[in-house]
Amino acid sequence: MKWITREHVKVDRVACPWLIKKFVDKDAEFLFVPNDQVMEVAEREGAIPYDVKGVELGHHGKECSFEAILKKYNLTSDAALVLLGKIVNGADTDNTLWHQPEGEGLEAIAEGFRHLGFKDDHEQNAAEWIVYDALYAYCQEMVRQGRPDGAFKEASSEPDAGSINPWDRTGAQTSPKQ
Repeated sequence: MKWITREHVKVDRVACPWLIKKFVDKDAEFLFVPNDQVMEVAEREGAIPYDVKGVELGHHGKECSFEAILKKYNLTSDAALVLLGKIVNGADTDNTLWHQPEGEGLEAIAEGFRHLGFKDDHEQNAAEWIVYDALYAYCQEMVRQGRPDGAFKEASSEPDAGSINPWDRTGAQTSPKQ
């Protein structure tokens, strides 16, 4: 199947193809075109549009396109993908829906990739997907540890973030900083 979105990818337009290829359509072919040509080319090519204003697989309210794909293709039973969706949302939007702290790091990484001089969106996606593989592994580990919200903390009643090692399987805390 063909999938189409706007050219000059950033967070959601890299995360969505990663999600589609890994969990929805292993044979997916992606098209990146100017914003004003997306719907015309989608119709001509029989492609599914995503991360474009006014489409089913686009932003709705404060949810990003990645989250729309999770819902449409019944992927919300995977708690790690749901957490990854919150991180992508935090990087791609104003981050007021989930307040996911990892989103700021992903936003910075995505911006850095935009300045590495890739010849096109396909090349950038190919290079950047390893980031999403790593984030998905992180999300799986957070879920395994019983932390399906990742680094998010609602109140300051929890220990200082510097005293928690999310990879420590014993649950031990480090000594407070002196």
